[in-house]
Amino acid sequence: MTAPETILVFDSGLGGLTVYSEVAAARPDANFVYVADDAAFPYGGFAEAALVERVVGLIGELIAAHRPDLIVIACNTASTIALPQLRKKFALPFVGTVPAIKPACAGSVTRRVSVLGTEATVAREYTRALIRDYAGDCRVTLAGSKALAGYAEAELHGAPVGDEALRAELLPCFRDDGARTDTVVLACTHYPLLLERLRKLASWPVNFLDPAPAIARRVVDLLGPASPPGDGRARNAGTTRAIFTSGRAPSAALARFGIRAGEPASTKTA
Repeated sequence: MTAPETILVFDSGLGGLTVYSEVAAARPDANFVYVADDAAFPYGGFAEAALVERVVGLIGELIAAHRPDLIVIACNTASTIALPQLRKKFALPFVGTVPAIKPACAGSVTRRVSVLGTEATVAREYTRALIRDYAGDCRVTLAGSKALAGYAEAELHGAPVGDEALRAELLPCFRDDGARTDTVVLACTHYPLLLERLRKLASWPVNFLDPAPAIARRVVDLLGPASPPGDGRARNAGTTRAIFTSGRAPSAALARFGIRAGEPASTKTA
């Protein structure tokens, strides 16, 4: 029997679970290792060189320990900073997470798009290059949030913040200069954890663009679809476990995604 592929999904915290769930739905026969570098959460406080060193070092340890066939970097900040170095150093395929500016601008009717991300992500030259390359005649508003990723983690831990705090982070996305914003790019994988509340608190209805479905499609492009019955591989039999660099796995939050906790990852890069 052919062994199923192993897919490693990496994030700074719990936000990557939104990506994991989409990829697992597309490849239910794969084995998954979800790794949260929560000992260093949030990544926005790191200098670029320090973050590259940490992520590259930790990914190297994870590759040695788990031998994945593909790695998903389910974090915009890590992807926009460390992905080129990861691809240069390691031979296996990586799927990154970058702001979905191209599809957002292609689909906008009003030609008003906002990018809601961490302060680190919206400040990156990578993000601004995406705007130059793909925005066309769209006017793109960059809305950097310092608190929203933490609010999403709190929500998943059962301690949601109030509506006013959430609305304050969302408000800069809404532009009305004769044409209203109609698309908001969720440029942090934590933010879809708050999607239903964001929709209710929006100044007017907009399309919130979640990158997870596109990431799942890319994984399938690289690895192929789930194996059909009768090909010698057990279908829908994949396993998933989670590893937290802090060693403090939030069992209740993971249970919502059907995941069990595993041993902590090495923290030599801390």
